[in-house]
Amino acid sequence: MRFIDECTLQVLAGNGGDGIVAFRRAKFVPFGGPSGGDGGNGGDVILVGDPGRNTLLELAHVQVIKAEPGERGESRDCYGKAGNDREIRLPLGTVVFDAETGEQLGELTVAGERFIVARGGKGGRGNRHFTSSTDRAPRRSEPGVAGEQRLLKFELKVLADVGLLGFPNVGKSTLIRAVSRARPEVADYPFTTLRPHLGVVTLNDRHISPEGTFVIADIPGLIEGASDGAGLGTHFLKHLERTRVLLHLITLSGDPARSPITDYDIIRRELERFDPDLAKQPEIVAMTKSDLPEVQDIYASVQEEMARRGIALQLISAAAHSGLTQLMNQVGEHVARARRAALAEALPSAPSTR
Repeated sequence: MRFIDECTLQVLAGNGGDGIVAFRRAKFVPFGGPSGGDGGNGGDVILVGDPGRNTLLELAHVQVIKAEPGERGESRDCYGKAGNDREIRLPLGTVVFDAETGEQLGELTVAGERFIVARGGKGGRGNRHFTSSTDRAPRRSEPGVAGEQRLLKFELKVLADVGLLGFPNVGKSTLIRAVSRARPEVADYPFTTLRPHLGVVTLNDRHISPEGTFVIADIPGLIEGASDGAGLGTHFLKHLERTRVLLHLITLSGDPARSPITDYDIIRRELERFDPDLAKQPEIVAMTKSDLPEVQDIYASVQEEMARRGIALQLISAAAHSGLTQLMNQVGEHVARARRAALAEALPSAPSTR
């Protein structure tokens, strides 16, 4: 399935049905009063959070989505039928903007969450509503109100606890395959990963969460200039914005102009340029591919430099499953702290006892 994380769509709520002019016609009632019914209300356009979806692909080639209009009123005081609502089911993590003003209208983060983005028009009133002491047989009614129209922009940001980041080919996909059931492609060339992959990591230590799990996102590799769109750039940096912890992978590159330290500094600069708040998230740094002799040879010097910066560098090999348990437990501890902090922030402050 293709991963589509942005699209633009016009939504049209249903128009309200017209009220009508009608009079009661019955035997022995030659001067029946007004009986024009009201028009039905138009249908709304409603967004629904759907955990079973993970891409905006179904909407990528749709230009307009319409809700049903309300039906016109009928005689004998009968109301017109209301138009059916139109639901748009979206992946969790979708942010909705008004494409013309740029205003953020909302976001879907909970399964089954619903909100109306375009309201249907109200049905017009029939002539029975316009009787008065001077006009017992009104011959006027109201037309239905037009439904709302909007041009919407949808932007999907994956929902994950942990975001993997680093240069292409540092071993992000290999790691997520080793610690979860996610199966991104693994190959020895840049930009193997072309879309985010989510994997669920289950720990033996159940105090991390009630389920003892957290979600980790494999984000396509970043390069210098990513915050300006270089490589896959900002197209995927946004997917890190919802994560609680950053897991930054570095390793020895075959390029003599690069080093693990310079790679780390470049990615950090790109994060800060893209979103300073994102760069302040808790970060764990690990050096991958410890099964390679050349990585083992350079690890001590890289570890020493990182220690001078106050960073405890982990050494792992996803291919050999070395150091993964310790690393995932450390990540899990950070996730647990972040969850507790978020819960404390969401709870109302305790009332003062003074």
